[in-house]
Amino acid sequence: MPVAAAMSASARPPETALYAPVKGFLETLGFAVKGEIGGCDLLGVREGEPPVLVVCELKQSFNLELVLQAVDRAGACDEVWLAARLSVRGKGREADARFRNLCRRLGFGLLGVGADDGVHVLLGPGAPMPRRDPKRRSRLLNEHRRRQGDPVAGGGSRAPVMTAYRQQALLCARALAPGPLRPRDLTSAVPTAAAILRRNVYGWFERTGHGVYALTPAGHEAIRRWPATPP
Repeated sequence: MPVAAAMSASARPPETALYAPVKGFLETLGFAVKGEIGGCDLLGVREGEPPVLVVCELKQSFNLELVLQAVDRAGACDEVWLAARLSVRGKGREADARFRNLCRRLGFGLLGVGADDGVHVLLGPGAPMPRRDPKRRSRLLNEHRRRQGDPVAGGGSRAPVMTAYRQQALLCARALAPGPLRPRDLTSAVPTAAAILRRNVYGWFERTGHGVYALTPAGHEAIRRWPATPP
C-alpha cells in the first residue's frame, strides 16, 4: 500500500468509534445493547414474550460487505440495522437510491452517523418495499415485444444498442437506399415510417422535396454497418 494511502487509512477512526452513538440510539428504542456477541457488532434485546433481538453491524462506510454481513445475521434475529459514517460530501452509498432500495427489499434499517456522532435514521427496518414503476415496466415489455430477434449480446455498453426503433429506422434506410421515396411508399413494411422520417433521430434521412425523403451519407453508412440479416 502506498505511504499516503496507509496514512489515510490509519487516520480513520476505528469502527468502535461508532459503537457508543449507535448503542445509545438503540437504547432509546428500548433495547439492552451489548457488543461483540456471536460475531455481531451490536446485539440488542428487548425483553418480552418472546424477546425481540436486534443486530446492528458497523462499518466506516456503507458497502456491499456490510450488506453481506447483515444477510448472514438476519436469520438469527428479528431486526437488522446497518450503521456507517455519513460521507462528508454526501456522495456515499447512503445517497444511492439503488443501495437504499436493496436494503428495503432485504428489510434492513440504515443508520448514518455524522461527524458529531449524531445518529440519523436513513431507512427503517420495516420500510415498505419500493413501489413498482408501471411506466418503466410497460416500456420494457413493449421494447421486448417490438424488437425483432435478439440482435444484441447482453453485457455490452459501448456499442449502440439495436433497439426496436433503430431496427425500424434501418428498414426505412434500406428502402431508401436505391433512391428517394414518400413515407406512404414505406408504410407497408414500416407503419410508423412517416414519424421516423420526420423525427430523423439518427440523421439518416433528408427531405428533398414536398413529402419526399432521401438517404444521407450517415444513412448509407448505417446500412453498411448493420446489413440486413435473414429472419
